[in-house]
Amino acid sequence: MDMGRESRWEKDAMTVEIVFALVTAAALAGLIFVVSWALALSLDLPGSAERRVLAGGALLGALAGVWRLARVLLRFDKQRRLGR
Repeated sequence: MDMGRESRWEKDAMTVEIVFALVTAAALAGLIFVVSWALALSLDLPGSAERRVLAGGALLGALAGVWRLARVLLRFDKQRRLGR
């Protein structure tokens, strides 16, 4: 009947998983940046060192966010292909 096409339920599940992946990736990236910001403030670093810590925190946050996004979506795709 509907072979090869996703049902409405499957499309909704994909949408929920994408939103979950985006939200958790953004939360993780934000948390890492806030930790680096708090570290820079608490250590009372000079201007250039503080900027480097913040830039490093932003970079690590972005990388962790992308990693989380890819991990969640790849795990969902693997489970979907296995029929779970």
